[in-house]
Amino acid sequence: MSKPDVHEWLHHWQDEADAAFLYLALAGQETDPHRKDIYIKLAGVEERHVQVWSQLLAENGYKVAHAKPSFNARLRAWFGRRFGTRYLLPLLLREEGQEVKGYLNLHRESSQADAQEVSLQLAKESAAHAGTLADLAGKSAEPWHKTGSGGFLRNVVYGFNDGLTANFGLVAGVIGAAAQPHMIMISGVAGMIADALSMGSSGYLAAKSEQEVYEHEIAMEKEEIALMPEVEMEEMELQYQAKGVDPRTARRMAEEVMRDPERALGEQVREELKIGEAHATPLKEGWITGLATAIGAFIPVFPFLVFEGRVAIWIAFITAMLSHFAVGAARSFFTGRGVFRSGVDMFVIGLGVAAVGYLVGDLVSKTL
Repeated sequence: MSKPDVHEWLHHWQDEADAAFLYLALAGQETDPHRKDIYIKLAGVEERHVQVWSQLLAENGYKVAHAKPSFNARLRAWFGRRFGTRYLLPLLLREEGQEVKGYLNLHRESSQADAQEVSLQLAKESAAHAGTLADLAGKSAEPWHKTGSGGFLRNVVYGFNDGLTANFGLVAGVIGAAAQPHMIMISGVAGMIADALSMGSSGYLAAKSEQEVYEHEIAMEKEEIALMPEVEMEEMELQYQAKGVDPRTARRMAEEVMRDPERALGEQVREELKIGEAHATPLKEGWITGLATAIGAFIPVFPFLVFEGRVAIWIAFITAMLSHFAVGAARSFFTGRGVFRSGVDMFVIGLGVAAVGYLVGDLVSKTL
């Protein structure tokens, strides 16, 4: 067996342990008994997956100790305890989708027959888990084909990142132009306000546009139920059958739901349109994104309010670079990449932005 195979097996082994830990964290935040029970059962299945990988590794000469949740998983659980199921449920849905993709890739590329068999079986089970979570979240049944992510925490992280990076480049440019300290501060504050207003309005308009699309689709569905109830009932019947309900029971369930137009609308919005419950208004989306952007943009500026000269410049640089690493690590919660690698990537980007801004400012000052 090749070393790359062992490394990938260990990666999946750890991922399954993290998933089991996060499902229990999700269950701990869930108030609905039925959902809580589902999450606990899914945690048990993930624990079985851990044992499958442990056995496969042991059979090939690589015995592993008891799996413990990684630092990344513990950090996500910490956020989950503060932001609740609306953070953890989409996260685990995305994780199951990534597991499906990873297992299918391993099945295609592995040279070991036992690994191919295990990966195909776990891909099927992860796909089933994704379908279960998608039903609970009112989202697509195949999240591994999705690339977007949403939510309060994402708006905070990406708004903060935009403000920090953009204003850091602006401040570096003004420093490169050898401007007076008060000009650096004025430019930074002006940039902070402009970034916050721009990102806040963009977040508001994006959320409002999405809300209008959803409202239009729901209105159309309501009209269809009123004008074509027999067609909608057939669609609902097929949806129940697709979930494993026998045709006669599916027909009876659909007829019962269609007797109440409001219930029928809710069912079709969730099952057919895959539109879940809205957790934020456009106004809330806008001010959260704008405020996060302002906080990020303020970081390169505040040292000039307290210190002077080179001391202020170096403190601004060090603080901004550390913040770039931190926001990069936070972005890993949405991209699925490692915390350290994501942090280093953002650190390098921040350094590049500072260098370009400084050189442009220096060049402009010399040509004027």
